[in-house]
Amino acid sequence: MTPEDREKALAERLARIESMERELKAKESAKKQVPLRLSATLWTEIAAWAEEDFRSINGQIEFILTEAVKKRKGRG
Repeated sequence: MTPEDREKALAERLARIESMERELKAKESAKKQVPLRLSATLWTEIAAWAEEDFRSINGQIEFILTEAVKKRKGRG
């Protein structure tokens, strides 16, 4: 195998690896949609909290749920 052939083969391998990495990152960052019903009072409270933390309401709900899961795992 010539040096050029080896270089080409390595470049193709690298391209495949990078493609696989992109696919994994896309899968990891994929978000699931969940319909959620909240009382108007709770929504208002979360909206105010989100504004204080410079987050969207959706981001605030995700933050709250993430913290709750972390706390629960810490106890387990």
